[in-house]
Amino acid sequence: MPLRVHQPNVLPDPTTDERARNERVSAVIRDEIARAGPIPFTRFMELALYAPGLGYYAGGKHKFGADGDFITAPESFPLFGGCLARTVHEILEQLGDGDILEVGAGSGKLAAAILNGLAALGMRLPVYYILELSGDLRARQALTIRQLAPLHVDRVCWLERLPEPGFRGLVLANELLDAMPVERFKIGTDGAMRLAVTWADGRFAWAEQPAPASVVERIAPLNLAPDYVSEIGFAAEAWVRSIGESVDAGAILIIDYGFPRAEFYHSDRAAGTLMCHYRHRAHSDPLILAGLQDITAHVDFTAVADAGAEVGLALMGYTSQAAFLIGSGLEELARNSDPDHARAHLALTEQVKKLTLPHEMGELYKVCALGRGIRGDIRAFAVQDRRARL
Repeated sequence: MPLRVHQPNVLPDPTTDERARNERVSAVIRDEIARAGPIPFTRFMELALYAPGLGYYAGGKHKFGADGDFITAPESFPLFGGCLARTVHEILEQLGDGDILEVGAGSGKLAAAILNGLAALGMRLPVYYILELSGDLRARQALTIRQLAPLHVDRVCWLERLPEPGFRGLVLANELLDAMPVERFKIGTDGAMRLAVTWADGRFAWAEQPAPASVVERIAPLNLAPDYVSEIGFAAEAWVRSIGESVDAGAILIIDYGFPRAEFYHSDRAAGTLMCHYRHRAHSDPLILAGLQDITAHVDFTAVADAGAEVGLALMGYTSQAAFLIGSGLEELARNSDPDHARAHLALTEQVKKLTLPHEMGELYKVCALGRGIRGDIRAFAVQDRRARL
């Protein structure tokens, strides 16, 4: 979950251009409902976020930073990229060689920070692949890297699809899985029901359908109470299997907000984990502002580990973001600050707090590493090994 400014749930009015775009996206979704009847929420979320040229991530809407809808760790905290560079360096050293593949690179700031960090560590830079489907984001990433890492632009290469099997190196997925479409369900009096989306009274609305076998099978062991509502990230699990099959040797590093399954489906989360973000306002209605707002769901890291195991990936690490960053040298990097430069030192101290404190990003965000062909441990996970919780 990107870092948000949580304000009262009074959403700003969309601009005239935004209203027109919302209507185009809504028309695509309404047409599909008219042809097929109520559609699974996973399909609604896919179209709202990724409809070609129209969806939230596929169009030209400015998403990152103060002028967008949210701020991510790489956007605001240079220490984050510096720490990641150290762990990337360690993993590639263990492999002996290899490249980097970042899937969904946002504004490009993390790529620039990692390239600069690896160069500062004296490493011969690998090829830095970026898998990005949005032409708008590819252009922004290229500009950002030229501005922030001008000496390393020639190491960056953009892809439009997953690599063929045989990739060797590190795959980085920072705040990627939370934006993948999810199946939504509700426990009804007669068992599990799928929450689908229909069009009624001039707006999108929920419609209940019998849950498919895949949903029933997943939630049957959980003994959830009636009216419990939640999500299943089948798309995220499929992505883990697909990328895992492409990795011949190396690691997949997943950074996102979420929980082990036992915590994900806790009674305290009986309304699910879906959150939407529009101009730094957070709210829980995914059926409005189609194409204009981000829609996210927490990650079930037990499911992520299981999906990796299905394709032969070992669970190499799982911990909180705070523990991971400390294990990656956060304190050493922070000590490099000069206390005599009060403003810069204060800014660095604030970064450490935001990245590590439990009530900020330190505990909600988790880091998971899946790997193949790496024999040694990854130091960043040594501070707090939480694999047994999965």
